[in-house]
Amino acid sequence: MPPEIRVTLPDGSEKRVPAGSTGADLAKAIGPGLAKAALAVRVNGNVWDLTRPLPDGAKLTILTDKDPQALEVLRHSSAHVLATAVRQLFPHAKIGFGPPIEDGFYYDFEVERPFGPEDLEAIEKQMVEVVKADYPFVREEVDRREAKRRFKDDPLKLERIDDLGPDEVISVYTDGSFVDLCRGPHVPSTGRIKHFKLLHAAGAYWRGDERRQMLQRIYGTAWFTKDDLEGYLRRLEEAKKRDHRVLGKQLDLFSIQENVGPGLVFWHPKGAMIQHQLRRFIEDTILRSCSCARGTSRCTRRTSSHRWLRGRESRNPCAIG
Repeated sequence: MPPEIRVTLPDGSEKRVPAGSTGADLAKAIGPGLAKAALAVRVNGNVWDLTRPLPDGAKLTILTDKDPQALEVLRHSSAHVLATAVRQLFPHAKIGFGPPIEDGFYYDFEVERPFGPEDLEAIEKQMVEVVKADYPFVREEVDRREAKRRFKDDPLKLERIDDLGPDEVISVYTDGSFVDLCRGPHVPSTGRIKHFKLLHAAGAYWRGDERRQMLQRIYGTAWFTKDDLEGYLRRLEEAKKRDHRVLGKQLDLFSIQENVGPGLVFWHPKGAMIQHQLRRFIEDTILRSCSCARGTSRCTRRTSSHRWLRGRESRNPCAIG
């Protein structure tokens, strides 16, 4: 192994660092300010933890809270903080998936009963303690046998391990006492996660398959600043006020009666008139733009080869049905 490696920075300049140097070492070599702000490193287009040794000849960018990809890393790590807190409060909880998503994160758990509002409150308080502990996120690469040994009591993880390809790298992450099968990347430690909020819990089938067991999915959001978090929560509240289910009831447009059928809409007179006027507008607009219209049956057999006529599937772009 050569004593040094050469890496290319975003401005095109090259820097030499000792072989085995990590993203954190590189940030420190560039300057103390960057070392303090660094959250992850982009290596040849892929985001890595700061603790992974860098390859020779790589193109690198140190990510801080100014980079959009860093926010995704923060939310992924927030999901692990959530799972850490859940395991501390519910030691027998089985662990599913916990990815970052748009505006936040979620984690799936197999538990004996659904999570209620009081559970979410307790879990969020425990997350604060996990953040205060400032556990480092430690990455390890293990072979399949070792991975199965570590997760021998967690059938959801064992199933995921069986899905991995023969040449796929298997990595696990540890923060505190929590160990998870995970590709990463993560921020350096739990202490970097300051501004988060658990939103709600909902049922979710394991791997999206309705034939599998129902898990409990906890949703949350995380941001780099208090202002960003509070702004997002305000937007959620405003969106709730514009929820069609709320407006439908307030304006006496329709009602939804769960005892008849979940999600079925019963139009009230005012709502039915609005629906009628919208239909007429749409049909009149279509008829003005072409000389013909087509229709299809509203109901077909599930196994029927009949297809609804759609504008892009039909030679005639105007199809009503």
